[in-house]
Amino acid sequence: MLVVEHDSDDAESLIQGLRLRGHRVDRVGTGTAAIQECGGADLVLLDLELPDIDGLEVCRGIRRKCDVPLIAVTSRETELDRVLGLQAGADDYMVKPYGFHELVARMEAVMRRARPSASADMVVSRGPLRIDANLRRISLDGRSILLTRKEFDLLYLLASHPGTVVPRRRLMQQVWGGYWSSRTVDTHVSSLRRKLGAPDWIITVRGVGFQLGPAEPGLA
Repeated sequence: MLVVEHDSDDAESLIQGLRLRGHRVDRVGTGTAAIQECGGADLVLLDLELPDIDGLEVCRGIRRKCDVPLIAVTSRETELDRVLGLQAGADDYMVKPYGFHELVARMEAVMRRARPSASADMVVSRGPLRIDANLRRISLDGRSILLTRKEFDLLYLLASHPGTVVPRRRLMQQVWGGYWSSRTVDTHVSSLRRKLGAPDWIITVRGVGFQLGPAEPGLA
């Protein structure tokens, strides 16, 4: 596990608690070091207030390099801050001060969601769209599509239930662990539509949820 925290006192207290729970923990204090070291971690706890690079840019840098589960930890507490953190690639978002037991619970939830279910189809194909859950790769007409972890999880869940409307509440529970608002789902759906190149890929069923659209965008 990699703890990215510039405040030595905060870092020491957190690391001590994590090690008592059996975690092997490394710590860095800058965004530059976080991007360099993230590849060897099974989870990253990222303080967004860093001395060298804005935390959101660090989050994006980590996402460009690897798909490690990442929890953002910050004093930025507005809904917009949370949305920006998720859009930058965070799997979860905690506001300081937080309870250590809640942090551990969220870490465990993020790690569970990061491991694909053994009973699920590892590769889902819907027309030109191909989703490989084992490699966590998306391609459309043979072209790779770069998604954040949450965007991938959302699209994979929809694609795994063809012809089915997946309720918002289920999306929030399975993808975000129930911590986030409907606006969070809408933001990620909008981002997916943009990256897939057509709004038809994800259909909104008002008052219910979403479903994967026709395999060929624009055709019903």
